[in-house]
Amino acid sequence: MKEKEIRRLIKLVEESSVDELEISRWGRKIRITKRLPVPASQPVNSDSITNLTVNPSPAVSNSPVAEPLEKEIAEGLVGIKSPMVGTFYRAPAPDAKPYVEVGDRVSVGQVVCVIEAMKLMNEIEAEISGTMEKILVENAQPVEFGQVLFWTRPEKS
Repeated sequence: MKEKEIRRLIKLVEESSVDELEISRWGRKIRITKRLPVPASQPVNSDSITNLTVNPSPAVSNSPVAEPLEKEIAEGLVGIKSPMVGTFYRAPAPDAKPYVEVGDRVSVGQVVCVIEAMKLMNEIEAEISGTMEKILVENAQPVEFGQVLFWTRPEKS
């Protein structure tokens, strides 16, 4: 990976809410982790910084944003999440038909969207078979790692 690409990745992590990014290409792996600011009143030596491990716990919120997630899960829907930070596209080209629409049946391995990251187009595949219930992201919008892109209703066995 070139230095220019690494600098772009670092900037991407700094400007997003992502705390850590790991990419593997051509047998090489790079991991970029945000450093949390250290309070000024706390003395720090270099040994404690190199051995510091942070496991942030998710914030618990009573905001209206948390309610829809609980509602969707209670209805038995399963989310298809973004495996990376990038730009979401519903179709392979601007003038092409979207990969999926609400009401479509999807099967395991079927491409449901594309996420562009660092000028690479990454096809995102369904991990379950079922019916597409909701599309949560508008075309050409940025997405975060782990963000739910679609809600699907799994097939009943």
